Amino acid sequence: MSLFKNKFIVALPIIVIAVIFIFSLAMIPSINPSPHNLPIAIVNEDQGLTTPKVNMGVTIVSDMKSETSVNSDGEPAIKWIEIGSEVEVKAGLNNQEYYAALVIPKDFSEKQASLLTSDPSTPRMQIYVNQGMNASASSMAEQMLIQAVNGMNEKIRAELLATFDQQGATISTKQAAALASPIVSDVINVNPIGTHIANGNSPVLMFQPLWMASLIGNVIFLLVKNKLNEVNRHERLRANIAQVFWGVIIALAAGFSLTWFAERWGLHISHFTHTALFLAIAYLAFFLMISAIFSWIGFKGMIIFVLFLFIGAPLLSLAPESLSPFYRDWILPWLPMRFMVEGLRELFFFGQGLSLNHPTNVLIWIGVGGLLVLLASAFKRSRKPEQKKEVELAHNP
Repeated sequence: MSLFKNKFIVALPIIVIAVIFIFSLAMIPSINPSPHNLPIAIVNEDQGLTTPKVNMGVTIVSDMKSETSVNSDGEPAIKWIEIGSEVEVKAGLNNQEYYAALVIPKDFSEKQASLLTSDPSTPRMQIYVNQGMNASASSMAEQMLIQAVNGMNEKIRAELLATFDQQGATISTKQAAALASPIVSDVINVNPIGTHIANGNSPVLMFQPLWMASLIGNVIFLLVKNKLNEVNRHERLRANIAQVFWGVIIALAAGFSLTWFAERWGLHISHFTHTALFLAIAYLAFFLMISAIFSWIGFKGMIIFVLFLFIGAPLLSLAPESLSPFYRDWILPWLPMRFMVEGLRELFFFGQGLSLNHPTNVLIWIGVGGLLVLLASAFKRSRKPEQKKEVELAHNP
């Protein structure tokens, strides 16, 4: 059959396998995410005891550091960061420096020692969980801290029972109740994700429609511009400027409509106008970036942005510390949409309004870069005059 004389038809099985391989790479980060140097703060405010001279807080910090598990690649699961006070650690949580924090209070050693007396007082710790930073990573950090506290409970319980046994003392009902849980941990959620927020993944969900809208908008512009007879630089520059101005209008329409639709579908939007304007900035940045690439290489640039979508979406839902070094260091930094997701996290979970923060600044610079490259494409050499001459020669030999 003549159909199988075409080299693309013959190579189709290989092409399909190659496409499946490329897009299957997006599955890897989500299959078995494990923490690598997950930043968790630890605050030891324990004042200790003078007689006997002991500071249980120092012992606990040392034990937790030494017992931190190590991944198969040799990196520790937790990166412990010692902070001086509870006030400082709260500021760090709000600045998205830690996924969680463990606070050992001033009277920890005193209450620990009271467990051997007839009037025991159970020591308490505070576990702060920074939910808004990343729901999955903060949950992972919370579980690791709870497991660490449970491990300390078992160790301290065994030591206390051994002490009672050596003394031959009888344990009262009150002491037995205290020994059941020698340390009590109070879990406190900070920057909570709340309800109707897609379990903290709403920023990632909102990225996909905005990205596709910016891509489709550019495809339509490219199709229309290809039909125009813009044969000189002035005409091409004028068309590019018109595209930029129309892109601003489309960006505002995209930002406000996506915010309105998301709210109608049940998503909790705490700052409607700020969210809509930020999404408009993100759309314009993506629109100009895609326009710049299309203006130089045409529809061949489509594959770049489709790959961004399929590879980026699963990565954006995970914390950088949950990714392998390859994805964390070589793929994630090149995803422009991560700044949109980070900006939405600050708007949704950290009570911040629209401002010139890091994500917004980066998106603006992406847009400025795309704008300059798009305008510069008007001065590239066009093949349309040559093609026009060839057509005229063919009709008038």
